Amino acid sequence: MRWCKMRWRRLRETLYVFFLFWIFSFAYGDVVDSDKSVLLQFKSSVPDPSGLLSGWSSVGGTSDHCSWFGVFCDSKSRVLALNITGGGGGGGHSSSKGNSEAFSCSKVFQFPFYGFGIRKSCSVGRGKLGGKLSPALGKLTELRVLSLPFNDFTGVIPDELWGLQKLEVLDLEGNSLSGTLPPKFEGLRRLRVLNLGSNKLVGEIPTSLSNSMGLQILNLAANELNGTIPQFLGKFTELKGMYLSLNRLGGSVPSELGNNCKNLEHLDLSANLLVDSIPRSLGHCSQLRSLLLFSNMLEDVIPPEFGRLQKLQVLDVSRNSLSGPIPSQLGSCVELAVLVLSNLDDPLTTVDKSNRDTSLGLSNPSYDDFNFYQGAIPDEIVNLPKLRILWAPRANLEGVMPSNWGACNSLEMVNLAQNLFIGEIPSAFRHCKNLHYLNLSSNRLIGELDVNLPVPCMTVFDASDNHLSGSIPIFNQSSICPRIPSLNSHPDELYDPSASYLSFFTSRIQNRSPLTSLEASGSFIVFHNFGKNNFTGYLPSLPIAPGRLGRQTVYAFLAGGNKLTGLFPGNVFEKCDGLSVMIANFSNNRISGQIPEKIDEMCRSLKLLDVSRNQISGTLPPTLGNLSSLVSLYLSWNQLQGQIPDHLGQLKGLRYLSLAGNNLTGSIPSSLGQLQSLEVLDLSSNSLSGDIPKGLVSLKNLTLLLLNNNRLSGQIPLGLANVASLAQFNVSFNNLSGPIPLNDDLIKCSSVLGNPLLQSCHLFSLSSSSSGRQGRNDVSQNYAASPLGSPVKRRNGFNSIEIASITSASAIVSVLLALVVLFLYTRKCAPKSRIRSAGRREVTVFTDIGVPLSYENVVRTTGCFNASNCIGNGGFGATYRAEISPGVLVAIKRLSVGRFQGVQQFHAEIKTLGRMRHQNLVTLIGYHASESEMFLIYNYLPGGNLEKFIQERSNRAVDWRILHKIALDVACALAYLHDQCVPRVLHRDVKPSNILLDNEFNACLSDFGLARLLGTSETHATTGVAGTFGYVAPEYAMTCRVSDKADVYSYGVVLMELISDKKVLDPSFSSYGNGFNIVAWARMLLPQGRAKEFFTAALWESGPHDNLVATLHLAVRCTDESLSHRPTMKQVVQRLKQLQPPP
Repeated sequence: MRWCKMRWRRLRETLYVFFLFWIFSFAYGDVVDSDKSVLLQFKSSVPDPSGLLSGWSSVGGTSDHCSWFGVFCDSKSRVLALNITGGGGGGGHSSSKGNSEAFSCSKVFQFPFYGFGIRKSCSVGRGKLGGKLSPALGKLTELRVLSLPFNDFTGVIPDELWGLQKLEVLDLEGNSLSGTLPPKFEGLRRLRVLNLGSNKLVGEIPTSLSNSMGLQILNLAANELNGTIPQFLGKFTELKGMYLSLNRLGGSVPSELGNNCKNLEHLDLSANLLVDSIPRSLGHCSQLRSLLLFSNMLEDVIPPEFGRLQKLQVLDVSRNSLSGPIPSQLGSCVELAVLVLSNLDDPLTTVDKSNRDTSLGLSNPSYDDFNFYQGAIPDEIVNLPKLRILWAPRANLEGVMPSNWGACNSLEMVNLAQNLFIGEIPSAFRHCKNLHYLNLSSNRLIGELDVNLPVPCMTVFDASDNHLSGSIPIFNQSSICPRIPSLNSHPDELYDPSASYLSFFTSRIQNRSPLTSLEASGSFIVFHNFGKNNFTGYLPSLPIAPGRLGRQTVYAFLAGGNKLTGLFPGNVFEKCDGLSVMIANFSNNRISGQIPEKIDEMCRSLKLLDVSRNQISGTLPPTLGNLSSLVSLYLSWNQLQGQIPDHLGQLKGLRYLSLAGNNLTGSIPSSLGQLQSLEVLDLSSNSLSGDIPKGLVSLKNLTLLLLNNNRLSGQIPLGLANVASLAQFNVSFNNLSGPIPLNDDLIKCSSVLGNPLLQSCHLFSLSSSSSGRQGRNDVSQNYAASPLGSPVKRRNGFNSIEIASITSASAIVSVLLALVVLFLYTRKCAPKSRIRSAGRREVTVFTDIGVPLSYENVVRTTGCFNASNCIGNGGFGATYRAEISPGVLVAIKRLSVGRFQGVQQFHAEIKTLGRMRHQNLVTLIGYHASESEMFLIYNYLPGGNLEKFIQERSNRAVDWRILHKIALDVACALAYLHDQCVPRVLHRDVKPSNILLDNEFNACLSDFGLARLLGTSETHATTGVAGTFGYVAPEYAMTCRVSDKADVYSYGVVLMELISDKKVLDPSFSSYGNGFNIVAWARMLLPQGRAKEFFTAALWESGPHDNLVATLHLAVRCTDESLSHRPTMKQVVQRLKQLQPPP
């Protein structure tokens, strides 16, 4: 009995265990089936045109979901990872089960320095998934890795994904996901990798991200995030890579980032709106390998503490507003391979092949780098043993060019162009056997070139625009040249970030060179520029090594602007046969000789030949027509004679032909009308005769046609008025007759001067005398000057029109002589007091406006300066509107008599201002100055001043394009005064009321140069100097020391008023205390990420946010308290042009 009970108990226990196992197995099977069901649901929700998920099926395919492409499971068939990389194959993670076909890849970014340390690049194409992410993925509760990068997913990230408690890797990089990051990361406490880069996410980085303390990779780059960089990111002690570039993050870089960064290897904060100084605490990040801070508005100095970064390989601080000396402590960064201190080429722009054809430059830079350092480059830096790239163009570096470059075995690229270096080109470069790029152009270097420099092996050697002398040496040529980084390679960024910089700079040099328009696809450019120096001697043979020759090589040898002599072409074309394209510029030298008859056999690969402004003589050989590759031919301003050969019409690819300033005779060959590619034809200043060929009408690409200063006759082909591409046209000073083709936009009176037989121009006409050829119009002087100042010869004899002209002229001269005699007689008899009175009433005129300007006329039309005609009051006096004659309006500024140091000094000063001409300066038409009255006559602008415009802005719809145009116009005017006027002019009172507008919102600056005439005791408002309170630079107000940077400060204040709804001393600032103004307000908002509050609501809603914020940063930069930190007005103009809104 007892035994039976025991057996029953054991049986019951066994059955119970079996029952539990059965229930568990059933439940587990449901869970496994649920994972499979979620995957199928995901598949059905996404477009899959390439069939990436075609194997995902329980019918007809493999039923085991763990063997599906991109799916990885554990030993219990639970899904641990879903990894499908679009456009570059799938990604792989180790697991017990999985598809071994998947590879870790990513697409190649247009942005070249993105994601060091994240992944490798590949080019395996597998297609992409699309649509919206399925919320069902949130049911994969065992999921550790969700990696779906480089697909076409759109919409918001489902909330369900943020609740995956076991998720360690979330990689959705390179899609088109939008929306904001969630305010709460509910369960992602195990997250190690958060990679959401290159999407369309907006908003701020949420504070709830601070819960994911185990993050090792944080990539939010290339989105549209705003706000500031959170301080809590400095608490992520496990972080190895932080990528926040290409966003709209403002404020300063938190110093907290350097507090717990012992594992940080890559920090990329580039291409944001960051301000203030670089935190010195980043010097604590001992494992840092790459630090990218470029394209921000960072200020102050490069921290010397960076010298502690022993493992740093790449440091890029370009395109900021840094100053001060380059810290010598960087010489302690023994692993440093790339140091980019400035960069004129924006790395954020895509490769844009230039169509310009010029042989005097290598890049198409954007001047957006405000880094202006002090002093030289420390020797400690150029001695770094692993330095591969030193890039610091136009960085304000000065001193003697560093001479000790150490062993330099690793050095490959050096760009120190457009600085202030003196001394000689270091002979130490002869030991840099891997150096293939050396740009030292536009410095102050002297001395001779070392024959052992590895120039023949360099792809770029640019020593132009210096003071080098001696001959261009025949360099010792190495038989083996260093390998150049492949343009199509995708370097292993995970291990060598410097390789990306080498590839990028090499690619930009090759793809953005202006020589690109002359090259064939797949060509390799070699560029050697010796131009604009003091080189003497003969032209050497081409300084290119045999290892650089090849059928894909485009070689540019530039030596223009020197003092080279000898016969052309000498031995210069000896290696032409080994080149795909030859480009030669030897212009502006003293080269003589003739163009050889067999030039077509010497260099068949010649595409550009420029020997203009030399002493080449003889005739043009017909064999020039056999140079079938020729695109540009510049032979102007030599001593060529004879006729233009018909054979030039065979050059079907010719785009630029300039033969101006020679002694060519005969007619213009009709064969030139066959050059359908021709864009520029300049045959001016010769002795060509005959008709203008009608075939030129068929040149549909022609943009410039200059035939002036010849002996051409006949009529102007009427069809030229219909050549849509033609932008400049000049046939002045010929013997043309007949009607002028009707095209006011192209054919103006200034284009047809000195052709007395032409029908009368609707504006004016001049005779063909040599005095008339000096011209009354500035435009005509550029293209219509008589060659060598001599008149153009004409046919013998006079026609009837000429006889009538001479008779009329004789009568006019007789009358004028009589008037002169009468004037002298009356002047002699008049009382002296009367003479002085008449002298005081003279009006000096600088610009003819078509009606006489007299003292009496000015006084009468202003109603004796009646208040009813007053249109403004300023520090110099009142301004009046005057209608001199019907429809002719001028503005009269009546000056306060006695404010100037003397009438004679005023005469001298004002005449200087009268010579200034710029489209954004109010034109000073004339003036009157006497002891009792002074006034200036300006052109009248009907749109009022900028002060009125700002006040009334709320009553009209004003978009960003108009505001940008006004800002750019004023900047251009100031840049002209500062940089192009001799002597240069400082305005000293830039403010909205001194900026006038026309009806098209074109802005003109007024009152320029007048402040100079004020005594120091005279003021405009409440300041003790010339200027207006609120707009005056602080150093000017305190010390009375004036500089162009004071105008920059005032401009920055005006720019702030233009884009905000506040005045410089707005009443709303009173709550902040005394001294708080619009500048302080901007400096308060930007670091707090509150830039939106600065702008008018309408402007913020309609304008591009990033451009608006960038403009505000520019205004803040202009108002920096430090003069050295403020940009020049030229730099301001360049920056505003970069922010140009689309038309």
